[in-house]
Amino acid sequence: MPSDPAPDDLTELDLLMRVARQWRHTGARAAAGHGGGLTPHQQRALLSLHRHAEEGVRVSGLAEHLGITPRSATEVADALEAAGLLTRSPDPADRRAALLRLSTQGRRRAEQVRVHRTEAAERAVSRLDPADRRELRRLLLALLD
Repeated sequence: MPSDPAPDDLTELDLLMRVARQWRHTGARAAAGHGGGLTPHQQRALLSLHRHAEEGVRVSGLAEHLGITPRSATEVADALEAAGLLTRSPDPADRRAALLRLSTQGRRRAEQVRVHRTEAAERAVSRLDPADRRELRRLLLALLD
């Protein structure tokens, strides 16, 4: 089997994708240790719902935030509801729709997930000095625009 190309032979996109894959695997390992059996989508859903705690979120909004189909978001919401981490209530603006909100237990779990993800992110960039970290953030934000 051929070996991976040397870093000098990789484009910036290749390098970025390698770093993303490395961080994703690191995050998945960290999540397995603290996530209490939650998948990465479920953890991200908890964080999204936590940010919108007051107004609630429709499944379609959750799907958009997670970058998944509404059907997949429904499955994520169903699993979180079954675990006692979220509740559904009628949307006052559209009785056909439901709003998702975190339960008390869901808010606690979301805070735990947030803390663990922050710690994992800190470890991921810990080799960089503060100026390089600021520059990395600036560059990543510029690429998102």
